[in-house]
Parts: sequence; C-alpha cells; structure tokens
Amino acid sequence: MSSNEQQQAPGLIAAHAQYVKGAAVEAIGNVTGAQAWTSSGEHDKSAGIDAMKQASANRDPATSGYGKVEEMAGKMTGWEGMESEGAQSKKQ
Repeated sequence: MSSNEQQQAPGLIAAHAQYVKGAAVEAIGNVTGAQAWTSSGEHDKSAGIDAMKQASANRDPATSGYGKVEEMAGKMTGWEGMESEGAQSKKQ
C-alpha cells in the first residue's frame, strides 16, 4: 500500500465514523425532542459526507478498495458509491 493510500484509508474510515456518530446523535435528538442534538447530528452527518467525498476523490477502488466488505457495507447503508467501489475492488 502506498503512503497516499495509507493516508486515505484512515480519512475514509474516520469520515464514516463521523457520519455514523451524527446519525446516532440525530436519532437521539429526534426521539427525545432535543433540537440541539438533532441539529448537531445533522451537522456531523453533513461533515462526514463531505469528508468521505474528499477522502475518496483521488482513490482508485481497483487498487485501494476493501472488496466484498466495502460492497456489503454499501448495501447495508444504502451508499451506492461504496457498494460499487467495493464491487470494483473485489474484481482485482
């Protein structure tokens, strides 16, 4: 794995974690009626999506993807880009 790929992988993982955190905080806010939590969660989700886009902008899924794991995670979360990149990388 090149140093560029090593830098992108943690960024992509951290971006996914930020999105998941945001979704959880937003859900708690929705359940409890706490607008501050809902807004915070929406902000984290948006920032996570932006970070994912940035981390994957120069990523070649054929050489630096996670294969079947990435494809299945994409299917489970509904992220078509992750699903297709996983499918592309498992072909290699």
